[in-house]
Amino acid sequence: MIRLSELRLPLSQAGAPDSALRAAAAQKLQLPEAAIAHLSVFKRSFDARKAELLAVYIVDVELTDPSAEGPLLARLEPDSHVQPTPDMTWHPPVTAPAGWSGERPVVIGFGPCGIFAALVLAQMGLKPIVLERGKPVRERTQDTWGLWRRGELNPESNVQFGEGGAGLFSDGKLYSQVRDPRHLGRKVMQEFVAAGAPEEILTAAHPHVGTFKLVKVVENLRAQITALGGEIRFQQRVVDLLFKNELPALTLQALEVENLQNGKRYELPARHVVLALGHSSRDTFKALYRRGVDMVAKPFSIGVRIEHPQGVIDRARWGRHAGHPLLGAAEYKLVHHATVGQGAGRTVYSFCMCPGGTVVAATSEPGGVVTNGMSQYSRNERNANAGLVVGIAPADFPRDARAFADVLGESFGAESLAEGQPHPLAGIVLQRRLERAAYQLGGASYAAPAQRVGDFLAQRPSSAPGEVEPSYKPGVRWTDLHAALPAFATAAMREALPVFGRKIKGYDMADAVMTGVETRTSSPIHIRRGDDLQSLNVRGLYPAGEGAGYAGGILSAGIDGIKVGEAVALAVLQKPAR
Repeated sequence: MIRLSELRLPLSQAGAPDSALRAAAAQKLQLPEAAIAHLSVFKRSFDARKAELLAVYIVDVELTDPSAEGPLLARLEPDSHVQPTPDMTWHPPVTAPAGWSGERPVVIGFGPCGIFAALVLAQMGLKPIVLERGKPVRERTQDTWGLWRRGELNPESNVQFGEGGAGLFSDGKLYSQVRDPRHLGRKVMQEFVAAGAPEEILTAAHPHVGTFKLVKVVENLRAQITALGGEIRFQQRVVDLLFKNELPALTLQALEVENLQNGKRYELPARHVVLALGHSSRDTFKALYRRGVDMVAKPFSIGVRIEHPQGVIDRARWGRHAGHPLLGAAEYKLVHHATVGQGAGRTVYSFCMCPGGTVVAATSEPGGVVTNGMSQYSRNERNANAGLVVGIAPADFPRDARAFADVLGESFGAESLAEGQPHPLAGIVLQRRLERAAYQLGGASYAAPAQRVGDFLAQRPSSAPGEVEPSYKPGVRWTDLHAALPAFATAAMREALPVFGRKIKGYDMADAVMTGVETRTSSPIHIRRGDDLQSLNVRGLYPAGEGAGYAGGILSAGIDGIKVGEAVALAVLQKPAR
């Protein structure tokens, strides 16, 4: 088959594009339409840079005479938009023999990374055991609503912890900019569709599923894993790793696990473990640090969620086409490099944009406020929201031992690093500081501190909403967000807002709402691994996904889960890596 990219149609033809695409493909290939036996859409996006909005397609074409494909591709070789269709089928590197009953690998965490690591391990016949500290997805959803509706937090079952991971309570975005030469992202998408996600996610340029649809998808993926011999154990929190000392690296032997249903602890023999923690398992990060697992502090971003009327974004992005049923709720992506004042040198950007969605409470710890964004599949809520965040580096993290003792309960040797490299756990210290300050600024009730953009730019407190009603539950408290974030961050945001307003008309409208704080943009640590995907100093431990610093979202976490699952299968079955 032949893949054609950059086929453009007017929006008026995008609703029923078959004949128009066939004609465009034939013209591109310099063939009569009759020479095309079949055409299928691989991706569709929209180009809104000009007044006449265009639908842009990538299509796969099968010729009536398959033997003509080779000569045709050779003739059109200089055109980068005409290529052979790649093989996007997942090919497992190894499969356990029938009746295999050997050592079962263990997966810690059942978010996107853990789900796909467990899924491919099960598909390769290795019957994984999954340990998830949270609850099954429907019970978890009820616990999460307990915080949103009543201000009651369950520290082990919330937006961060439980089946589906943090990605469940989001927009369900399934796109990524990670390099994916093996097309593992396609495997992730196809498994989602097979589990009940809308088939159109395979062709949308920026596909999303939405939280309510993801619930059933996750349940169906779990059912597939268990049908293949895997086992998912909920409310099982890993509290320690047990090693065998063998130079030059430690060798994993077992896990110490706490059953959260009865408080009892037990040892689980485990020599091949996928560490798919997610970015908020701070107690596990501390346990890994105590055990000497190689890790370093890594950059992440901090800021707020910003809300606008969705109609404002639609009109700015789609112009006169706003409201067209094919377009849906408009998205945006913005970035600005600050140049003046305290914010100079900082990058401000939009993060996790949720069209037609809501701002949600995303803390996993008592006494903290964390914000995130969420959309349903319909994306039909009145507001658009996104993170408005500022990049920070380990050089910004706390270094004093007292801060570690106050925030983490012990210094972890921070006093010896005051003048050297940042402590691996220093990013957690900063996150908790900001989250606790936001909790107090919000009235110590899980309400979030909020401010109107006009007041933020004028550096004065807000006292009430304007045109834009904040969507955050359990509610907001109007204040001045300069008290919630470092001065360099607020200075950079003040510089960026008018710039973004010139790119998207209305972005810096006075009544837009900023709600703080957004601190869980990515993991604050990086658990380093080698080419074999094992920890640099613990044999048998496979750091994976967003929590270990190898992903940033559902799709990239799923891709990394597949890679690590393959590496574990090769190790368990003692096959050389490809």
